[in-house]
Amino acid sequence: MGILNTRKNKKYSYQPRYYKGEGNPYELKHKFDDFRVTAGSDKGLKTKLNNAVGDYKYNADTNGANRRVVYIVAALILIFLFIIDFDLSIFFPNR
Repeated sequence: MGILNTRKNKKYSYQPRYYKGEGNPYELKHKFDDFRVTAGSDKGLKTKLNNAVGDYKYNADTNGANRRVVYIVAALILIFLFIIDFDLSIFFPNR
């Protein structure tokens, strides 16, 4: 077991005796695996980042979630700047 490598879970191909359906009923599958490519077991950081950027670019934002995240981040930054007493007047021209 390496220091930097994570341990993988064991996989079994058990199928119940009287089960007549397709596939394995005990298969553990993520809820959103069919809708995105970032949920796979990719190896490198570059591959994960490229998959995340591609998923962000080519999937439509139907509920405005991306805009909501931008608003929340902007509000948190303004609150942080207020807490550290940052002078916001440097962003506005002097009159």
